[in-house]
Amino acid sequence: MARKQNDDLLMEDELAAAFLTDEDLISTATETPAEPTADDSWDDSEEDFPGQLAVDVYETDDKLIIKARTAGVNKEDLDVSISDSILTISGTLSSGDDSGATNWHIQECYWGEFSRTVALPVAVKEEEVEAMLKDGVLTISFTKIKSEQAKKITIQ
Repeated sequence: MARKQNDDLLMEDELAAAFLTDEDLISTATETPAEPTADDSWDDSEEDFPGQLAVDVYETDDKLIIKARTAGVNKEDLDVSISDSILTISGTLSSGDDSGATNWHIQECYWGEFSRTVALPVAVKEEEVEAMLKDGVLTISFTKIKSEQAKKITIQ
């Protein structure tokens, strides 16, 4: 096998061979493929769980900021809630009317319900929160609770 690019990297077959013993190679070569069973069949039905929403979570000196890319989602289709320092963002992304589509060539976009739950990494004032949807980005900012400096205890 001639290498054309990245000569210092092992090719997939070479990498697999590096971890196989002679015994593995013999047993692999003599095995016959198993007949598919009912449990092996692929299920093309709709998923029962919502899609996952990607988020960025970061801090400034006085704020905790959560950003989520929600392009194509209307403000009315978003639900944001917080309870016991657990933030939940959920909603629905509609693809519009695709009922006239007869033959899909590529379908990579996620359409439907999505949800994301994030445990907030720092203490925040849950009642001091701002949420803004602008240019397809949902930005939620909380005021952080300033932690008190450790007090020195004198040992007597």
